[in-house]
Amino acid sequence: MQTLAISLTTQKLSGVPSLPHDGLMLAAGEYTDAQIREPQTIELESTTPRVLTIISSVMEKLVARNDGLVEALSEQLDGLSLSRHSSYGRLGRSLNAFHGVRAPNITLPKYLERIYKYTNCSPSCFVVGYVYIDRLAHRHPDSLVISLNVHRLLVTSVLVASKMLDDVHYNNAFYARVGGVSNAELNRLELELLFLLDFGVTVSSRVFESYCLHLEKEMLLNDTGRKIERAIVPVAVDELTEISVEDSKHSSSADQIED
Repeated sequence: MQTLAISLTTQKLSGVPSLPHDGLMLAAGEYTDAQIREPQTIELESTTPRVLTIISSVMEKLVARNDGLVEALSEQLDGLSLSRHSSYGRLGRSLNAFHGVRAPNITLPKYLERIYKYTNCSPSCFVVGYVYIDRLAHRHPDSLVISLNVHRLLVTSVLVASKMLDDVHYNNAFYARVGGVSNAELNRLELELLFLLDFGVTVSSRVFESYCLHLEKEMLLNDTGRKIERAIVPVAVDELTEISVEDSKHSSSADQIED
């Protein structure tokens, strides 16, 4: 377990740049890998956990399928001389808060690698984040995970998972900087996710293991045939750790707290 010379107060980490907020990366703006500058104060292992690879693959397949459904609906509406945007109106509105104007250029594998590299959260957080997104899909089946919302869903889900699992985790301002959204927006997305899940963010060891097995089967289908990391097995948690609802739009420092 990491040990830091801090309590519930915050500690500044200099040299961690935020992504540009011109139109927001996940809203109207786009960015490329070349625009992502490397923090100079964080040194992490260079190898990417296998669980990130398989989750990104599963999510890419899901998004491709759902984007295809939306495109097919759009073509049908075009034949009826209706607005192309009407296709989204025919879908559920539960995930509208996570929608951007257009999909960012960064791929899902690169995006998950960025979150893992900069936040240093445990690999288990990505499994639990995947559980949250799957729960959303079952609770709101008329709302699709598509290229316009998947990045926001991922960073928000991993953020909440890190608060549930990790003894030491970065705060919302840091995750917002890594994810390319404003602090205020990520605060809103976090609350939106919690309410959509009806605050059902507890993941039992049995459920966690079942999702690990599911992901390992996906790895077998991809001819990798390797087990994913189980560094942390979540236990039952009665209460959610503190959720920040501060409304500041920018933060000059990235803070890390210890529960």
